[in-house]
Amino acid sequence: MPEIRIDALTGLRTIVAPDRATRGGSGTGLEVSPVPALAAADDPFREGHEHQTPPELHAVSSDPHRLPDTPGWSVRVVPNRYPALRPDAASDASEASARPDLFGAVPATGAHEVLITAPDPVMTLAELPAEQVVTAVEVWRQRMRTHADAAYVHLHVNERPEGGASREHTHAQLYAMDFVPALVARERERFGAYATQTMGSNLLGDLLQEEVRMRDRIVAIDDEAVLLAPYASRAPYQLMLVPRVPRMRFEDEGPSGARLLHEGLSRLARRFGAPPPLTLWVRTAPRGAEHFCWHVDVLPRLTPLAGLELGTGVHITTVSPELAAAELRAV
Repeated sequence: MPEIRIDALTGLRTIVAPDRATRGGSGTGLEVSPVPALAAADDPFREGHEHQTPPELHAVSSDPHRLPDTPGWSVRVVPNRYPALRPDAASDASEASARPDLFGAVPATGAHEVLITAPDPVMTLAELPAEQVVTAVEVWRQRMRTHADAAYVHLHVNERPEGGASREHTHAQLYAMDFVPALVARERERFGAYATQTMGSNLLGDLLQEEVRMRDRIVAIDDEAVLLAPYASRAPYQLMLVPRVPRMRFEDEGPSGARLLHEGLSRLARRFGAPPPLTLWVRTAPRGAEHFCWHVDVLPRLTPLAGLELGTGVHITTVSPELAAAELRAV
């Protein structure tokens, strides 16, 4: 039977409806095609193509004498060539000046960076060695700390064109915003309200404790973090990485869960025979948060968003989180 589940972190609702996976004419919608090879000439993020990107902001290299914008790096950070946010942004507010309550506009100030995960010409993090992902994640954290004065720093990875990647070579994007997005603010408020109701308990910490006790949605655990299929998953095989001990900010020193993140992506690749298209993002404490816990969400892009999702924000998943977790444990 279909079931409506409520996400404790956001309050958003998901309909879990496994029977819809076999409805007439739809198929499962969960097939994944093999990952094609990248064309070297068209890959600006490949080692040796440094001249095809804006000048680098940061790089990791084992060669202390390496010059900027030359080969010999393992992770590289550059400004986005087509930034959505700019430190010097200005807007034409002429239309908005008369009725700011109806036509509000402010300059899109901030920063927008590309973090090139590896020199290897691959599309997905699952295709990289675990150690390379650990190095890349440390750069993610470092760049987030660089923008510590922002109201919120959002970092995400789109994998494969079907997952929203405009450049196929694996990379992350960072947005340093001078505002807290509404969905992030919603989580901040729910963490705060829960702490008030429970005399200081951490919402995600308590949720994780219950998930580990029940074990139905646990995929894997290591010394740093826990990987699980969220109770109110918005998409089939959605995953969430949570630190074993609640920590406010992902960018702070301490466990990052990078190895377990790589393991989760590898399990998805084994389940489908190839890394699926996906988006993952880091949720860290925004400005104004007194109670929070970072987490990394992994959302496979296996089914399209349709009228219900786009019109109401209510998602339907045709694979229960319990089944997804069991399959991913098995692989």
